[in-house]
Amino acid sequence: QVQFVESGGGLVQPGGSLRLSCAASGISGTIYRMGWYRQAPGKQREMVAQMTSLGIRSYTDSVRGRFTISRDGAKNTVSLQMNSLNPEDTAVYYCNTIPPAQSWGQGTQVTVSS
Repeated sequence: QVQFVESGGGLVQPGGSLRLSCAASGISGTIYRMGWYRQAPGKQREMVAQMTSLGIRSYTDSVRGRFTISRDGAKNTVSLQMNSLNPEDTAVYYCNTIPPAQSWGQGTQVTVSS
């Protein structure tokens, strides 16, 4: 069974930066497409960034230019560098495959507040 372990969240002031990391296990071979999702209080989970094993990246409009996704395909790990954070980025962040596997990790909380 696939498992995801996210880390790196925390409390940061507006304009600050965080780097999230995720390790996937229980998958044989290289995952073609991995990404980061987030769920803010009272909102549906949304995908914010994705990257293929060929290095193709895409972002949702609200984070483009501020977030950068990277991954080590051989290790099935994925990271998310988040810069210029604002309060609207406050959410629990999850990594998963795209489309998502049935199981989700615990996520990592990101809180942007002064």
